[in-house]
Parts: sequence; C-alpha cells; structure tokens
Amino acid sequence: MTSSAHHRPILDKPFVLDLFAGPGGLDVAGHALDIPSLGIEWDRSACLTRYAAGLETLHGDVSAVRRNSFETLPPDVNVLAGGPPCQTYSVAGHGAGRQALDRVKKYIERLMAGESDQEIDEDLKTLPDPRTALVLEPLRYAIQATRSPNREHRPYDVIVLEQVREVEALWKHYAKVLEETGLPDGTRYKVVVDVLDTETYGVPQTRSRAVLIARREGLGEPSLPSPTHRSYEAKEWNRRNGKKAAGQVHQATLYDDTEPAAEEHRATGDQGLQPWRSMGDALANRVGSHPGRRTPFLVRSNYGSSSNPGRRGVRSDQQPAFTVTGKISRFVVFQHLDESVLYEGARFSMNEAGMLQSFPPDYPWSSTAQAQQVGNAVPPLFGTHLLSAALGLPRPDPEALRKPWQPATEEQRAKLRSDGCGAADACTDSCPRPEDQVPPPSSVRPRKSKDKKASAK
Repeated sequence: MTSSAHHRPILDKPFVLDLFAGPGGLDVAGHALDIPSLGIEWDRSACLTRYAAGLETLHGDVSAVRRNSFETLPPDVNVLAGGPPCQTYSVAGHGAGRQALDRVKKYIERLMAGESDQEIDEDLKTLPDPRTALVLEPLRYAIQATRSPNREHRPYDVIVLEQVREVEALWKHYAKVLEETGLPDGTRYKVVVDVLDTETYGVPQTRSRAVLIARREGLGEPSLPSPTHRSYEAKEWNRRNGKKAAGQVHQATLYDDTEPAAEEHRATGDQGLQPWRSMGDALANRVGSHPGRRTPFLVRSNYGSSSNPGRRGVRSDQQPAFTVTGKISRFVVFQHLDESVLYEGARFSMNEAGMLQSFPPDYPWSSTAQAQQVGNAVPPLFGTHLLSAALGLPRPDPEALRKPWQPATEEQRAKLRSDGCGAADACTDSCPRPEDQVPPPSSVRPRKSKDKKASAK
C-alpha cells in the first residue's frame, strides 16, 4: 500500500523521539520537514557530529534510558522512530541476529503479554550477541510510554522503524502483535511493512531497507511512501552498457557490477517516475565547500559482490552508488587520464560520502570513525519520505537537502552538549562508555561453515 495524492496531516504538532539516532539521518529529515526531534545515541563520535549540526541529543544508552530515566523524556513526544543497530542481522555481519529470529519473536510475544522487564532482561543475556536484543527496544519504548505517569500513560501515535532487509520478518511480527494483540494496556495500531529501495526515492545509492509504519487506531490507515524515481536494475544496465564498461573495467583490474538483492522489490509501473539519481548527478556541481566532480569516474567497492568476497563490484558515475557502509572511505575511485587510460584519483571525502547518503553538503562530520557514522545513518531524503507518509504530509521537496548545512555556533554546540552530556565540553559519568558496548569475541559470533567455504571459492 502506497500513499495517495491526497494528504491530511494526522498530528497537529508532531515531535519525534529518534532511538539509535546515529549522526542524524532521521533528525535531518525532520529538520527539512520542520518537525522537532530528540535523538538518543550512545556513540560519542556520532553525538559530537550531532552537536555540531545543531541537533537535540541525549548521549545515552537506549536501553539504560528506558530503564532508568524514561520519565525525564519530553512528555509531548508523539512519534517514535529509529533504526536499531543492524550488525547482527546484516548479510555483511556474522549473522547472530538472523539465527536468533525465532527466539526474538518469542520475546516480542512475551513483552506484549506484559511479562516483567526483569525476567526478559535476564533471558536476553543468553543471546550470543547482546546487540541482537536492541531490535526489541522500539517495542519496549512503546509499552513504557503507556506506563509513564509523566506522559499520563499516553501511547505514541505513530511508530516509524527501518532496518536492513533481513529484519523484515521481525517487523512483520511486530505488525501482527501490534494489530492483533495490542500493547499490554490494550492500545492497538494499524501497520504496514515492506522492503523499500532508497534509489526509488531519489537517494543516489542502492540500499534496501525493511520499513514499518504504524498509526494508533483511530488515526487512519497508514501507507508507505509512493516512489518518485525508477528502480535501478543492474542486469538492464549491464545489457545496455556492458561492452563499454567491460573495456574500462579491465584496465582498472575490476569486475562487473552486481549487488546482491539489488533487483528485488522493484517499483512497479514507472509512468511519471524520474530516472534514478546517479553519483555524477549528486557530486558533479560545486556547492558549499564541495568543489564538484565533473570528470567521469569509476568506483570499485571495498566489499564483495554476488556473495563472493573477492569479487569487487564496479559502478560508473552514471550509476547510483553501492550501498554506503562504514567502508565508503576505502572505495577506490578511478578517473580517465584520456579516453583509454584510467588512473586512481581522489577517494570520496566525508562530505561526498554524506552527499551519496543524501545528507546536505557541508554537514559537519566530527570526531573519529566518520566513515562509520556516514554508513550507519538513515539516508535523510529517504527519512523525509518515511516521515511524510507516516504523518500524512505532502511529498517532501528534495531541494531542501541539497543546500549547504548551516552548522551550530560554538554557543549552540556548547548548550546542546551540556544538555546531552551534562557538560559543555566533555562527557560525564552519565554518558555511556564505549567499552560497555563492544561486540562479543568472534568465537561467539557464529558464521555458518558454508559461508566460509563460499568465501574460499
């Protein structure tokens, strides 16, 4: 189900609580739609980027905030949003989350039955990777809202969630219990779930995301955002451009372009849809401090293709980017010295990597692990479509995200950090420590033996 041309806002004053907020993808989307938000983020570097960008932030662990300080959250928050960490579910990870899907579904049912948090927390300790349990937090926040005296026990009106496509099965289970069982207090929601491709919403990148949009009963039927751009189809591109690309690729010791699952969940019926947006289109023009990339280029990804880790995919500036991950800074960019010779040019700057994610130019990426911040973020343009559909707003204007971002002043940044960390220029004892959320040893992060065999081929 996709949204129709008719729009009627369902909330007078939407206010978003963004769980696992990262460097600000959904918050930037809210900014473009003039919707206030508060993000909860445990990573110090991402918080510093958020402060520099002028985004309201609480530097905290999402689980700890729910347990210990939920009553301090603004009571007028009526939209719950977030993208829980995906490492244990992603095909690029070790798969602990995918292997625990059935167990996680049972935890969902236990939460909806009103079982105590203490009992569930104790059982969750047995999961091989504790990050797997974080996908339950949005549901736990929805339940906690109905138990909060500070909120007068009011449930959230809207819930918007996104994750890697492998989480679609869990979102469908979320939908089932939200519609049929309801929260322990009896609140029920109308829910839609699907996997959407970000390039069909104007993001210059192929990235498939499992999406859930829920509205509290009485607020109308929810719908998914209608696509604005055509789907990128690798086989069709290769059929039309294969011979030319093959000659260029050979010179750079590259391979053909194929990205796993890139062609599934295509938008149907492309009448009136714009062509997908290419890397060249996104990066060609000078804007803000970005000098522009007008020279044609090829990009070799840093991760495997067609389930083969040793086969590096390649795309040209006339195609959308591969899924932007924390390895974006390692993507090799080849430019043409003349019509027949390629040479290795400058790799993507963080500003350019952010633009491929649809962040505005000059977004103030800060502190360390900036490439990881970029890769972990929700593409803001995609976020504007999700929030608009969830709240019954008109289709967003992509131009709002193509203007240089105005960073916070030093005074504003200090105030934001004081509110978020407890001090204007430092973290405090209330801030989470990075060592408290490190991944478990690789010995307990299972990887199927057949995956190892595939890697060796």
